[in-house]
Amino acid sequence: MNLSSQILFDFKKSVNIEDWKIVDDVVMGGKSYGSFILNNSGYGEFYGKISLENNGGFSSLRNKNINLKTIGYTEVVIKVKGDGKKYQFRLKDNLDNAHSYISPFTTSGEWQTIRIKLSEMYPAFRGRKLSIGNFSANSIAEIAFLIGNKKQEAFKLEIDKIYLQ
Repeated sequence: MNLSSQILFDFKKSVNIEDWKIVDDVVMGGKSYGSFILNNSGYGEFYGKISLENNGGFSSLRNKNINLKTIGYTEVVIKVKGDGKKYQFRLKDNLDNAHSYISPFTTSGEWQTIRIKLSEMYPAFRGRKLSIGNFSANSIAEIAFLIGNKKQEAFKLEIDKIYLQ
């Protein structure tokens, strides 16, 4: 991280995680479940189990209390430690939009610093890619992590920092 970075979240310092909410496939009848805690090491920990029952298959962690300008920044940087599974980092420029802008990433089991170009985040709604252009807004209203790999699996993603650069 350098002087031209803007922190969205630093979980070691940010002990208040009440703005982070879980949204699972139960909203549409599925049986997946996710949880989110600040773990003993001071990291955000998103974990749970994905079920394919009742056409389910996803869990997400969202924070709708983001109001950051992106002017002057070209990428989101996330420092995470996953379980070797594929996740999505998602954002919205407006809470009224049904779609999100998405960037998939695969974890390695070790701590990783993942750089995501804002201009390469593509729009999608309910798993379908939209043709309305990639992210180009001047602000971020929501950030999220999602797992939905079309298989039944347990998952765990530790999050250290999220920032703009």
